[in-house]
Amino acid sequence: MPVEGTWNLSVSTPIGKIKAMVTLRKQDDGTLTGVAHGTGEEVPLSDISLDGGRLTWKQAVTKPLRLDLAFDVTLDGDTLEGTSKAGRLPASKVIGERRAPAEHQA
Repeated sequence: MPVEGTWNLSVSTPIGKIKAMVTLRKQDDGTLTGVAHGTGEEVPLSDISLDGGRLTWKQAVTKPLRLDLAFDVTLDGDTLEGTSKAGRLPASKVIGERRAPAEHQA
């Protein structure tokens, strides 16, 4: 199942739900690169790994708080579900769905 594309995410954090968008691309050498958009900032993804249906990545955000996040999600077709963890804070539930190719970023 290809993971490339744009995914709409909803992260249920202790301060409320945060909407984000993650775009993943496969490079010529097969490695994945990505970027996340949300809360008014764009941040690169690091340590992206796809193992079967399990996708993990890390990203740093500065809004609403400065945090280093680690995502661990399971892909199921055009949906994903898993967690986002920030340091010692409890894990936050993440759900997402793949955006249709015709959808364009506003």
